[in-house]
Amino acid sequence: MVKITDVARHAGVSPSTVSYALSGKRPISEETRRRVEDSIRELGYRPHAGARALASSRSNVLALVAPLRTGIHVPVVMQFAVSVVTTARRHDHDVLLLTQEEGEDGLRRVADTALVDALIVMDVQLHDPRLPLLRDLDRPSVLIGFPAEPDGLTCVDLDFRAAGERCVEHLARLGHRTVALVGSPPEVYVRRTAFAQRVVQGFTGAADRAGMASSVHPCEASPAAARRAAERLLREQPALTGVVVHNEAVLEPLIDAFEQLGLRVPGDLSVTAICPDELAASLRVPVTSVALPSAELGERAVGLLMRKLDAGGEPVPGATLLPPRLTERASTAPRAAPGA
Repeated sequence: MVKITDVARHAGVSPSTVSYALSGKRPISEETRRRVEDSIRELGYRPHAGARALASSRSNVLALVAPLRTGIHVPVVMQFAVSVVTTARRHDHDVLLLTQEEGEDGLRRVADTALVDALIVMDVQLHDPRLPLLRDLDRPSVLIGFPAEPDGLTCVDLDFRAAGERCVEHLARLGHRTVALVGSPPEVYVRRTAFAQRVVQGFTGAADRAGMASSVHPCEASPAAARRAAERLLREQPALTGVVVHNEAVLEPLIDAFEQLGLRVPGDLSVTAICPDELAASLRVPVTSVALPSAELGERAVGLLMRKLDAGGEPVPGATLLPPRLTERASTAPRAAPGA
């Protein structure tokens, strides 16, 4: 293993000079710094993480708080996690993943130690009990999600209200007059999870403005629940011709259920979704969808944290909303004329 003394000998300087080049605690000449950096690269020296943290008073670790509560679609959460981890590594940071539902206690446990420099918080509720603590912490945080009152916080997310609107507006342009939202599992709405609430607001608002009949149906994340939802929709809304799905786990089984019940997609029923692009494009009937930009959101969250950790950096925006991007695929078509 290459040691700091090996680097010093190779560069022709003292070990303390190598330490100063790494930590920046004392000025050294540019020529000396280049010699040290060249020796580090040539010898493959990697500073000990603990020593580096001690020298900089930083751990170079970010916490990603992603509680795996019931009703959460884990594959999508993992897409966010992968994006955060890979982006953090580009900034020479590691990530501590916190998945237990510990609320304020979990945040305080991490914040009261030197484990992490900053936090990224997911699964944000409209009236999230963690917010007072996040506002008072002595280390920066970024929320992937928007609470009802985001003042004093840094938040980034897809504009889910606009995403719900875009799906309905697309169906309205195709002539559909009766639409339904098949949404997240019921417990997600009970917790008043922010993204789910905002999709409902956008969906119902756009339907009302267009004079469309609409309804909202929470749905458990299982094929059996998808079948029950399809049966209920056809029983309660016989004029239904358009569906918006905001529940990745039931998108494919829901389409299958409708077709088993005699409705062709898109001949009799147009389906749109808010979900990852790769899911929408991979189905037997590729689905018109608003993309869930997990990779970009993870990158944005880490980038905002890096700017907040830079003491001399410019102030970061408190709110970053990504506009929805709808891609038309084979699952939507103009409403068929009655009796056709």
